[in-house]
Amino acid sequence: MSAGFLLSFEGSEGCGKSTQIRLLKERLEKSGREVVVLREPGGTEIGESIRHLLQHAKEGHAMTSETELLLFAASRAQIVREKIRPLVASGVFVILDRFLDSTTVYQGHARGLPLDAVNAINRFAIGGTLPQLTLLLDLDVQAAWQRIHATGRELDRMESQPPEFFEKVRQGYLSLAKAEPERFRVVDASQSPEMVHEHIWSLLSA
Repeated sequence: MSAGFLLSFEGSEGCGKSTQIRLLKERLEKSGREVVVLREPGGTEIGESIRHLLQHAKEGHAMTSETELLLFAASRAQIVREKIRPLVASGVFVILDRFLDSTTVYQGHARGLPLDAVNAINRFAIGGTLPQLTLLLDLDVQAAWQRIHATGRELDRMESQPPEFFEKVRQGYLSLAKAEPERFRVVDASQSPEMVHEHIWSLLSA
């Protein structure tokens, strides 16, 4: 049995995570790996209910930053214990569409909550479960903003934030990547989807 692996994708809205996760899953499965993709928040029945509240429920528009932080942590605590640990232990290659770094960046760097508190809550939620590799899809804020609005669909609560918010998000991610070079790899997301995928594949094959 192949050893399990935990990989997380991070990046601001519009960076192309969904496309790259799909391409990587398909290629890994063709190579014989069992792959499970999980999204955050979500991935469990409890997590999906929390996701709806965070992103789409009308009640969410009155949500404080502190409440937002704790809801993300609650969803994460559930998915770590219900899904991630058992899957990795059974040899599955688990791909996470966001994990703890999103909370550090969005609620800490962008929302302005104390990073000490954010980090402590994150540590409690994950209980020592960290990705072996985190891929940060980095994209200029203006380019990301154009991608989001080009879809023509209704934007969720997070996607509706102003460009200044997403600049804080981008800089927060780059700061994390610099602080944890052993776990993070920064990928230029402005290239074509095919080129980004090949870069990702080379990182995993190294």
